[in-house]
Amino acid sequence: MRIAVVHGPNLNLLGTREPEVYGPATLADVNAALTALAGHLGVEVEFFQSNSEGGLVDHVQAVAPRVDGLVVNAGAYTHTSVALRDALVGVARPFVEVHLSNVFAREEFRHRSYLADRAVGVVSGFGIDSYLLGLRGLVGYLGRRGGAGRLVQRKGESSGYDGRFP
Repeated sequence: MRIAVVHGPNLNLLGTREPEVYGPATLADVNAALTALAGHLGVEVEFFQSNSEGGLVDHVQAVAPRVDGLVVNAGAYTHTSVALRDALVGVARPFVEVHLSNVFAREEFRHRSYLADRAVGVVSGFGIDSYLLGLRGLVGYLGRRGGAGRLVQRKGESSGYDGRFP
């Protein structure tokens, strides 16, 4: 099973941008934690970050044929981008929407997501753990769905994931 992790605008500034809101972790820290968890779950992950709406749309369309699902932190485009929503719906891959901060405890304009109603799940407010919970949830969803892909297993080992949190 292969999962694309898509990071939206300003996430390249993690670690320096408003650490009181987004925490001290850098984007490299987020990707490293996801890589470690993916290894534990027996899945592959690939990463992409863009500050450009068009870049995100192009990437979603390009990556879809080679992945089973996506973990998406669209950043500010969550609240504004019909184009990104249409791309995610159009490629017909399950996705989980994630946010480091609790968007519902912030400014009113952040309470509306153009993606949430089409996502298989939304995780918000847990810092870097939002990504990890999102990946776990998506892998579990895809595993239960069966047809989209199978958990990668090493010979003689279980996948290490039974759909429940450890």
